[in-house]
Amino acid sequence: MIHRLRRIQLVSTPLEEIWSYFSTPKNLNTMTPPHMQFEIIYGDDERMFQGQLIEYRVQLMPMVTSRWLTEITHVQEQVSFVDEQRIGPYRFWHHTHHFDAIEGGTRITDQITYALPFEPFGDLVHHVWVRKQLKQIFDFRREKLQELFT
Repeated sequence: MIHRLRRIQLVSTPLEEIWSYFSTPKNLNTMTPPHMQFEIIYGDDERMFQGQLIEYRVQLMPMVTSRWLTEITHVQEQVSFVDEQRIGPYRFWHHTHHFDAIEGGTRITDQITYALPFEPFGDLVHHVWVRKQLKQIFDFRREKLQELFT
């Protein structure tokens, strides 16, 4: 089954500054909850570009880590970018980040479309655990961005 998560956040920071922050892969660590022990292995040494591969390790649950390879498949400077999982825990992962200059700041919109492996078991795991985890990750990110840019 295909699942979707959409989040919209308003920050009182100009678009140029928000874009600069998001287009620097090293900042992924700051936006990821500490309990996930996020670690970039490769690909964070350059500003984001189309075709960029970023490999990292993340703890999915206690004592369960996964390597994850993401490709930046689309970049429209100061408008949007897309990351897609190439190797990792999901059967499918497509994450669009969209940025709009608004009066007094920037609107950040995340649209994640994803599917878990091992259907129908994966759908059960989604309802019991994954959906809640993804919401917590994006709640953490919301709080961190408010802290950094308000």
